[in-house]
Amino acid sequence: MKESIYGLTFDQLTEWLLERGHKKFRASQVWDWLYKKRVKEFSQMNNVNKDCIKLLEENFAIQTLTQEIKQESSDGTIKFLFKLQDGNVIETVLMRFHYGQSVCVTTQVGCNIGCSFCASGLLKKSRDLTSGEIVEQIMNVQHALDEKANEERVSHIVIMGIGEPFDNYDNMMDFLRIVNSQKGLCIGARHITVSTSGLAKQIYDFANEDLQVNLAISLHAPNDELRTKIMKINKAYPLGKLMPAIDYYLEKTNRRITFEYIMLRDVNDHVEEAKQLANLLADKRHLSYVNLIPYNPVDDHSYQRSEKESILAFYDTLKKNGINCVIRHENGTDIDAACGQLRSKQVKKLENAGK
Repeated sequence: MKESIYGLTFDQLTEWLLERGHKKFRASQVWDWLYKKRVKEFSQMNNVNKDCIKLLEENFAIQTLTQEIKQESSDGTIKFLFKLQDGNVIETVLMRFHYGQSVCVTTQVGCNIGCSFCASGLLKKSRDLTSGEIVEQIMNVQHALDEKANEERVSHIVIMGIGEPFDNYDNMMDFLRIVNSQKGLCIGARHITVSTSGLAKQIYDFANEDLQVNLAISLHAPNDELRTKIMKINKAYPLGKLMPAIDYYLEKTNRRITFEYIMLRDVNDHVEEAKQLANLLADKRHLSYVNLIPYNPVDDHSYQRSEKESILAFYDTLKKNGINCVIRHENGTDIDAACGQLRSKQVKKLENAGK
């Protein structure tokens, strides 16, 4: 299997070509063809000499993902199921907003974080995605937009798909550098959000990267007892470790953090939990933003969506305590909305077919 050409940052491609006797400007030409003209074959790069084309073809592939399923929602959301070269499948989602086209990417095949409500963790992690496989998700969505000839472009990225991005830190960082590059897709750092379940060490590392990329924390509970019950990661990184890392990030970057809070009926959606959450964030409320997320039920889990009245009461309690918050607008509710749900259904279908 050939490595994806999309996995190389501009500097890495430049160095790779120089080591093989090619001029520095070749990297600019290749990147222009990949990200501006968006060709799908090396042979289409008609101002790149034949020796360079041959070298690229021998070592890299432009297309390593194959589209297996494409689900389109009535609200414009599109969920893609892509097959990787090793046969594994991943999900990518295009969401349409008034401010642009946002793509949610996957960073791992499966997930080991163990959130008890999440469809992504139904299938355990088998491996990390390469930076190229993550970038190629964006490119495949952009190619789909190009085919409609509406001059739409991917303008925003959320790294919130299957897997824990900070558990695949180096590949995620290369991905960020590639999609943010002025020479490539030129997607602004402030239009990119990385979501983590709370890996404290990597939060410190991320704070030191000096990026303008947004950070979101999947919190989902305001105390250790409840958070450990629904998120196994809290055993390794309880709030006593997570909150100091967040404080360091805020002090280092002075950038607002979004706290994701999924609303589970009669589990974490009481006014008492709202008060605890307000207390937890009280000393950092000037740089905190809580995103209340209505739960998308998953067949293999018993959790249910909170009642509308409970969500509104939770929201009002946070507001009264000075916490900035919003109830997330839902996308793709008429397709497999929960992250990882389409993938897990497809894998099970294939497993049953093989029995």
